[in-house]
Amino acid sequence: MEFRLLGPVEAWSGRRAVPLDGAKLRTVLAALLFAEGRPLSDQRMSYLLWGEQPPTTPGAQICTYVSRLRHRLRKGSLEISREGSGYQLVTGQWEVDHRKFQALADQGARQLGAGEFIQAESTLRRALALWRGPALCDVTGQLSAAELPGLEESRRTVLERHIDARLALGMHVELVPELTGLVSEDALREGLRTQLMIALYRCGRPADALQVYQQGREILAEHLGIAPGEELQRVHQAILTGDSGLDHPDVLNLRGAA
Repeated sequence: MEFRLLGPVEAWSGRRAVPLDGAKLRTVLAALLFAEGRPLSDQRMSYLLWGEQPPTTPGAQICTYVSRLRHRLRKGSLEISREGSGYQLVTGQWEVDHRKFQALADQGARQLGAGEFIQAESTLRRALALWRGPALCDVTGQLSAAELPGLEESRRTVLERHIDARLALGMHVELVPELTGLVSEDALREGLRTQLMIALYRCGRPADALQVYQQGREILAEHLGIAPGEELQRVHQAILTGDSGLDHPDVLNLRGAA
């Protein structure tokens, strides 16, 4: 049995997709998966399903959804047990894509910190490939609000580490247009801006790199009232002085090294 959360919520039994009709049924499954084998109380499940306006019999309706899941996933020997005032899903050895994503992310970070850039690039690329679109796009707003920010932050961190590996492998030319788009989409994320500055500098475009810094400084001041962080300032100063260290693979003090 395979469960997928990094996109529309799906369950697969071999090559067969298990029908999961309705946002609430998908929410119950996803919420139990995110609980990682811990009991999820009826009160919490009720909030994830209906927010602050539950029906008059939330417990009975939750029981109905759990029964439907048991029926739909019976061939995968799915075990959903009643534990106290809630339900517990025992996932065992079944595959869950966000677990696999995190395992690959951790492995890639270790490889990056060890200077194994080819292996890190491959591992982190495989992690990012598990995303099939916007995660949790077909569950309730309450579950999405609770879980999506953490998932997205993990994805952005892996994306930056993957770019670190590609920079270390000399892929700065192909990274410039990609990073330009990413910085435009997330102008407050200093890591991406730093990476774009380095890529531009390595392409022989120091003036453009300095302009990227200036734009970032203005945006940070306007939106957050803060100055650029240490890493961004350090790279800015290195560009001003033509520091040869900018061409070293681990110029970013790669995030997995700590």
